[in-house]
Amino acid sequence: MSHFTRRHFMAQQILGPGALAWAWQQAQAAPPKPITEVPTYDVKPKPPARAAQATAMISMFMQGGPSHIDLFDPKPELNRLHMQTYGGSIKYDNAGEASSRLFGCPWRFRRYGECGMDFSEPAAALGEIADEICMIRSMQTGVNNHGESINALNTGRQLSGRPALGAWLTWGLGSRNQRLPGFLVLTDPSGLPVLGVENWQNGWLPSIYQGTVVRPQEPRILNLDPPASLKGGPQQRLLSYLGALNHQYLTQHPGEHDLSTRMQSYELAAAMQTSAREALDITHETAATQTMYGLDRDETREYGTRCLIARRLVERGVRFVQLHTGNQTWDHHGGIVQGLPAVCRRTIPPAAALVKDLRQRGLLDSTVVHWGGEMGRLPVIQNEKNIGRDHNTYGFSQWMAGGGFRGGCIHGATDEIGHKAVVDPVNHFDYHATLLHLFGLDPAQVSWRRATGIASLLDGQPGTVVTALLK
Repeated sequence: MSHFTRRHFMAQQILGPGALAWAWQQAQAAPPKPITEVPTYDVKPKPPARAAQATAMISMFMQGGPSHIDLFDPKPELNRLHMQTYGGSIKYDNAGEASSRLFGCPWRFRRYGECGMDFSEPAAALGEIADEICMIRSMQTGVNNHGESINALNTGRQLSGRPALGAWLTWGLGSRNQRLPGFLVLTDPSGLPVLGVENWQNGWLPSIYQGTVVRPQEPRILNLDPPASLKGGPQQRLLSYLGALNHQYLTQHPGEHDLSTRMQSYELAAAMQTSAREALDITHETAATQTMYGLDRDETREYGTRCLIARRLVERGVRFVQLHTGNQTWDHHGGIVQGLPAVCRRTIPPAAALVKDLRQRGLLDSTVVHWGGEMGRLPVIQNEKNIGRDHNTYGFSQWMAGGGFRGGCIHGATDEIGHKAVVDPVNHFDYHATLLHLFGLDPAQVSWRRATGIASLLDGQPGTVVTALLK
């Protein structure tokens, strides 16, 4: 049988005249800055460039855009002007259903904790952890579409095809547990978020850095059990033989990164047959812990289970865990008065429980917890017959806890009606620069050499570490 593959064919073509001309042209350009470390394509732990405060991260991504002015950012002036026509400029996303009438918050706000942090009635469960929360009220991405704003917060740029944040952190630091993936994704039973699997893609990084999906129902990871005919010795002999063949081929063809990554994946998959099953098994958690996460209540059981699994994963050395809500769960273009409290009841008590649990186990100081979506909502009415709010990426809220973030902190502010960030705006690249700082990473440590030059999470954007957010 011929072993002449498409790869061999393409390799032969690189000496063609077009390719030579391209190579000559590239040679005339200034060489890219070198990467200081020799890259490796595995998930073995790597030391950060400097001392790190954070070693793991849990991101609770609320896809669709939670309404900041109805949850975290009280606006007395907006309430005073309720149902009046706004004379200022509004950046609508859906002009066809747009209205210029202001809509005040339907729920009362109350201050919690020693810090006096504001939460509305639907978000009241967060009051128990107010002094652990760093609330950013001045987030911006500046593009009102879901996909582009997700990309900005999750990959660094609005364009598609780039590595996700979890992939970058796993590339830069590896994983502390070689028997579990470094980047795990817990999806929602209602379906995938906007952009689907792009939310945890590896982009141009080797595929070993992409997120591994943990399903929302059992079996949470498929095919953990080998066929009965292969269990035990037969499987081990097969894997050993396959590994010997792969290592022999890799020695003969150094630089075959796809093969190297695939070999790592095989080894990890074999280890996960026992490690993943144990990590995902919550039955041995105490009754008190399960109750704290809401596993005894229908509304909170599903999301609480995922939050508890996330804690178990970082406890076992997983670097980055992301929990997604389903497609447009928070996208309340209509029916916000009924829809917002419903999704809050499902997700916010377990989120508070996660922070409390991490704190009492001594894990919060080293684990960054993130809660937020890709945007907020506008202060004016959308859909007069079934009142909702349109997209707003010019000023919205997200909160952080642990991992070096300052607890009981309220940073930045939007204008008097909650439309635009006017005090200490935090752009997505500032957020990423701050995360890299907490993980002890220099931006060059999370860089990748491409044909077009050096690419990174910040990718030339003026990311500034927001020191006011830090302890």
